[in-house]
Amino acid sequence: MLPAFVGSDTVVIAGIVLAAGLSRRMGRAKLLLPLDGKPILRWSVERLLPHVATVLVVTPPDDAAIRQALHGLDVRFVANPHPEAGQGTSIAAGAAALPATAEAVVVVLGDQPRVPDTLLVDLIATFRREGKPIATPVYRGVQGTPVVFAASVFGELQRLDGDAGARVVVRRDPARVASLALESDMPPDVDTPDDYARLV
Repeated sequence: MLPAFVGSDTVVIAGIVLAAGLSRRMGRAKLLLPLDGKPILRWSVERLLPHVATVLVVTPPDDAAIRQALHGLDVRFVANPHPEAGQGTSIAAGAAALPATAEAVVVVLGDQPRVPDTLLVDLIATFRREGKPIATPVYRGVQGTPVVFAASVFGELQRLDGDAGARVVVRRDPARVASLALESDMPPDVDTPDDYARLV
């Protein structure tokens, strides 16, 4: 039985970390690159763990290096058999593997290691308070990641495909989206060697 989180409502929130990308623009496995003594992916997972009941890490079929990078962390691994088909397939694989007790999920990018704890706290609080099925941060007017989805949206996530990620789900009906307005830039993700150089 997963522990419940108590806010204005009692909601069991899971987490999905997307770690199945092919790192084409980086030219090597970007999630395994070191950042202050730990792989980038480990930072992303460790940032999320305190805020959710369980974490699913979506990996490519050959996930031995990722498992090693996350050794000792309390996570579940879910393989995306077709990561080349785009980020949507990773979200779909993670959503399909969510436990039946999960009433919401936070979807996090594995290559976004500097997400502040306060952002996750405030985003989850916004989700609980507003009572809408989706909650997103909005950085200086630009919608970004991570994103919280209620169980009522899990079916849509499971049907995702292609490389647009969950944007199509978020944009389908603005009336069902709660926004957390932030006067800061979105935490950087790592796609290219220049991105990595700036991060370190």
